[in-house]
Amino acid sequence: MAEEDLSKLKIDKSGTVYRSRKRPWIWIIVSLLIAGLLFFFITFFSSTVEVEVATVSSVHPSQGFTLLNASGYAVAQRKAAVSSKATGTLAWLGVEEGSKVKKNEIIARIDDKDVLASRDQAAANLNNVRSTLDLAQAELHDATLNYNRTKELVAKRLIARMDLDTAEARYKKAQAGVAGAQAAIAAAGAALAGAEVAVEYTRIRAPFDGVVLTKDADVGDIVTPFGAAVKAKADVVTIADMSSLVVEVDVSESNIEKVKVGQPCEIQLDALPESRFRGAVHMIVPTADRSKASVMVKVRFLERDKRILPEMSARVSFLTRPVSPGEQQPKTALNQGAVVTRNGRQVVYLVEGKRVKEVAVTPGNKIGDLMEIKAGLKSGDKVVVNPAAKLRDGARITIKES
Repeated sequence: MAEEDLSKLKIDKSGTVYRSRKRPWIWIIVSLLIAGLLFFFITFFSSTVEVEVATVSSVHPSQGFTLLNASGYAVAQRKAAVSSKATGTLAWLGVEEGSKVKKNEIIARIDDKDVLASRDQAAANLNNVRSTLDLAQAELHDATLNYNRTKELVAKRLIARMDLDTAEARYKKAQAGVAGAQAAIAAAGAALAGAEVAVEYTRIRAPFDGVVLTKDADVGDIVTPFGAAVKAKADVVTIADMSSLVVEVDVSESNIEKVKVGQPCEIQLDALPESRFRGAVHMIVPTADRSKASVMVKVRFLERDKRILPEMSARVSFLTRPVSPGEQQPKTALNQGAVVTRNGRQVVYLVEGKRVKEVAVTPGNKIGDLMEIKAGLKSGDKVVVNPAAKLRDGARITIKES
């Protein structure tokens, strides 16, 4: 019985399935591969590369042959504050800001009723003395005839000598009457001319062809030549000759030797940032500003543009040579360090969010410290400067703080 009980305690191995001892190594290898792949993806997609970024810009080729730059303002060399020569109330104003005027054109008029009345009176006086001259000349003619006849009769002893004296006195008196009438006509003519001048003083005319910049008085204002009266206006309008526009810039004394009269320049206005205007040095003012240690240089525009207005802010580039026709259009350019060679191609790493994209580009000529890009990028794009060799397409980046 004891042996039977012991036999029951034995393990029955007839139903046991034996497995190969090599199979666990397969799972180990698979696990290692999965771990490696996970490590690769985690390393590639989670690790970041710190980079320096630059912006692709639109530049002009003239930057490559610019000696120096200076800033200033567009200024009209021919400018006038137009006022009246007489005191009175402004009765009519025919212009406003922006109006174009011609030389001697009447642009305003002050009240002229009194001077017109004086002119009419002077004209009437002139007509009156002219009629007096006609009467005096008729009297002279009659006195002359009588005097000549009297002389003949006296010579023939037909009348007394006293009659000749009387005729001669009348003749001389008539001559004086004509001379007096002529003098009166001259005086009346001068008075009329003065009245005409007074009337002209009430007409405010443009001194030259130009454009009205400001309107300083309105109809109903009292205007005077000097503005000395209380609440009186001296200037009616301010006009400028737009053809006389130049850019006045201050050049430091240490750089003035680089500037010559006639030197080619390129002008850029802050109000028109997309346009560049050809210019040339017009004048170097022969005095220095001791407070700024600078010398004023005047640069003229070689072409007129209606968009250019006085007092606009401007920047002038002084060039070593004129800008050729092919160099007038802006070019797309970037920092030269952004272009690298990968697998025989010239590429840049374009920043797209927190990753970079490898983009093939077509470089052009150098523009100063920049390089022209003919294809592959546009102005405003951000690219990595001096990319590391480990940087690859799609890599995560962090932008280095400047």
